[in-house]
This record gives sequence, structure tokens and C-alpha cells, in this order.
Amino acid sequence: MIATRFGTARLALLPLRVEYAETMADVLADPELYAFTGGEPPTQAALTERYRRQVAGPGRPGESWLNWVISTTADDELIGYVQATVSGDEAEIAWVLGTAWQGHGYAREAAVGLVAWLDAHGAQRIVAHVHPEHSASAAVAAAAGLSKTAQLDDGEHLWVRRNAEQARP
Repeated sequence: MIATRFGTARLALLPLRVEYAETMADVLADPELYAFTGGEPPTQAALTERYRRQVAGPGRPGESWLNWVISTTADDELIGYVQATVSGDEAEIAWVLGTAWQGHGYAREAAVGLVAWLDAHGAQRIVAHVHPEHSASAAVAAAAGLSKTAQLDDGEHLWVRRNAEQARP
């Protein structure tokens, strides 16, 4: 499976390119962005290397790494990213939105669009990990049609959407 460009009402989701590292280093520069996930803002050099690895893919048969940057259609500004690791008909998804663009529904819109894209490409089970105290990400997961489970994985709740029939708009 290969990430292809797709859009939502206000966003363009662009397949990841190494060249995006310079701009994305600024988007991801706020230390507050890592309050729930840990870590620290990546340098441009580190992000360039990460993007090289992500674009190359996992190198394991049957697994795909799908990565997109999120751009606003109004001004072509990069504001975050979404990603999916796909194995068979299961996709594990994640989203990150720069702090300057949070609170405007962009993460919700991007995640809903990502789930729709994955549905169209055969995903039957979609999974996300959300920190128990991260209410904004929990709201995004719910809007994307995922349901919180009691299962914890590395301190995060597993949110699951088991098949296309359970998806919500």
C-alpha cells in the first residue's frame, strides 16, 4: 500500500517527502507538544533522517508505513502529520498537530479523513493509542469512529474501530 494525496474540506494530506523536514521542524518545535508522548522537539537534521527512514518504509513483507503531512488548503501551510502502519487489513494510526493550529478541528478533520482513506483501501481494523489524560486526542479518536477499550498498552488506552460498518462520519 502506498500513501497517496487526499483531501478534506479544509486540508490537503500530502504523502511525506524528506524535503518537508525543514518546515515540519518548526511545526513540531513546541516542547508542550510532547507532554503526553514524551521526548522533545526534533532538530531539522533528526527529522530529515527520520523522514528518510519513513519514506524508505519498513522493509518487512506485508507491512506498509504510510505518512502524510497536513497542509491547510487556504494557505498551503504545513500544520502537522498523520500516519498509519498497515499490516494485512489492520492499521495503527496516529496524528500530531502543531500547537499553533490546535483547537480549530484540524486534527479531527485529518483523522476522520485518514480513517476514510484507510477504509477505501481495505482496512478492517483501525487502532490508535491515546494517553489516558489526553482528552483532546480521545475526542479526535472518537470522532474518527474509534472506541476506547479497557486495554492499556505502554500506559496508553487502545482505541479500536473493528470494521468499516462501525465507522462514523
